[in-house]
Amino acid sequence: MKGGIGTASLRIGAVTVGALVAVNAIGDVFDPATGRILAGARTADGRAALDSVAAILRGEGPAGALAGMATTIGVIATDASLTKAQANKLATMAHDGLARCIRPVHTMTDGDTLFALATGGSGRSGEMTVLGVMAAEVTSRAVLNAVRAATGLRMPALPAACDLAPT
Repeated sequence: MKGGIGTASLRIGAVTVGALVAVNAIGDVFDPATGRILAGARTADGRAALDSVAAILRGEGPAGALAGMATTIGVIATDASLTKAQANKLATMAHDGLARCIRPVHTMTDGDTLFALATGGSGRSGEMTVLGVMAAEVTSRAVLNAVRAATGLRMPALPAACDLAPT
């Protein structure tokens, strides 16, 4: 299914964390609040979600997956002041957000990558555990927003979540 571009942000006190994510995942994108698959591999007739993890665990490997054919890539930004090491840790913690809503994630054919940056505009250093929780949450929300906002392509036929009946 066709992915898309999504954003999300959270503010706690004087510090904001935001995410901008481009989603073109091999794995299924599902809503962790409901467990419902929103986008991903479909059954042979195209009418229902396949559930890629369940299919893989049944011994049905991902069909036609080629290295470099898919990725979820994004940036996590905060107005907190961070060191280079803290920015690296923030990007690492943000990957938890991908794992919450993409199954499987970080496959051998995905290039899933997140970068982090800090402007220091809030004048606050921010507490890394709080920033990391915020980063994971906005990443997950941005992924969901991306597939919900995506529109399909007619030629070649590549549907988006909004083009298919709910599963």
